[in-house]
Amino acid sequence: MAGALEGLRVLDFTQMMNGPFGTMLLADFGADVIKVEPPEGDTMRKTGETFLGEDAVYFLTLNRNKRSVIIDLTSAEGQAVAHQLAAQVDIVVENFRPGVAKKLGIDYETLKPLNPRMIYCSTSAFGRDGPDAKRPGMDPVVQAMSGIMQLTGDEHTGPLKTGMPYSDLITPLLSTIGVMAALESRNKTGCGQLVDLSMLDATIFSMIPRDAYYFTTGETPGRIGNAHWQIVPYNTYQTADDRFIMIIAHTDKFWRALAEALEAPELLADQRLATKDGRLAHREIVDQGVAQAFAKRPMKYWDEKLLAAGVMYSPVLTFPEVFESPRVQRELVVEVDHPLSGKFKLITNPIKLSETPPSTRTPPPVLGQHTEEVFAEFGITRPAVAETPAG
Repeated sequence: MAGALEGLRVLDFTQMMNGPFGTMLLADFGADVIKVEPPEGDTMRKTGETFLGEDAVYFLTLNRNKRSVIIDLTSAEGQAVAHQLAAQVDIVVENFRPGVAKKLGIDYETLKPLNPRMIYCSTSAFGRDGPDAKRPGMDPVVQAMSGIMQLTGDEHTGPLKTGMPYSDLITPLLSTIGVMAALESRNKTGCGQLVDLSMLDATIFSMIPRDAYYFTTGETPGRIGNAHWQIVPYNTYQTADDRFIMIIAHTDKFWRALAEALEAPELLADQRLATKDGRLAHREIVDQGVAQAFAKRPMKYWDEKLLAAGVMYSPVLTFPEVFESPRVQRELVVEVDHPLSGKFKLITNPIKLSETPPSTRTPPPVLGQHTEEVFAEFGITRPAVAETPAG
């Protein structure tokens, strides 16, 4: 079955995480993503401590469905080859620090005359202009500068980064929407354009509606861990077997269902807690009563009881519980067979389209695996490197 983006060619100059994640999304929907790597490969190939074969698992999770070519962009010959490729593709993507793409001869201003229909997507840490533009920046630094780190944690922990690379993920999700919008515009006008997004702006944008709280009150929302400043109960509670459970009762209906399931008639009888405003005004009483109830029995008991009562909740699951669940195994986990790393599992694209769904078709490429193949397709006779690693 053809993918939704089949027929689109993408020239991918990105490395590390936020760029490759975005181009992987395009590849999942059928775009032909040509990953341009320096002779030593994407930095992510050697990042971290966990490897399969020669490549880090970080790299392997971000680069399926792509073809790899080696081009030395620091050489005039390599830049000439990149120009020949760029002239024939639909989309170019890069995530270098501002100024680096120009130095390498692959910036938007250089490539646009070669291909006026080209969509050029540029992501950076802090934007293309201003005093911070050329600062080095990665996900935790962006989280700190955006304010999202200030929101995360509690009064005891101080500011915390999120448990996954949030800024590295929200940026390509938004930039890919920008690319899709630019493609639709090109369908109408015939002209390409620049899609520009910084990790900092993407992360600040994603904090909605925390911004509204600040604009309205002039105050920074406090760090309250898993709780919510406007909903009670909205928190994690510990069970008798030292597991944790997440509870949300944002309406009186859900509050009554929870209190009844907890076998805590004193919570229902307390008229101070009968309304949302009352529970908010008596947060400590609510949290203490709910915590005491959960501490009496193990997770298995509460899981069955709350599910039957229609309570909004979830056990805080461990990774084995998440990734070995039948639903996740069926809907999200796929196995690929890599020529050097062997068979391993990946999480496939979760977006479902009824007619042109995404797919995991090929494993992440070996460095330079498709150099000769791609050069032949594009009519390039002068390779940028003398040798291509076997793949």
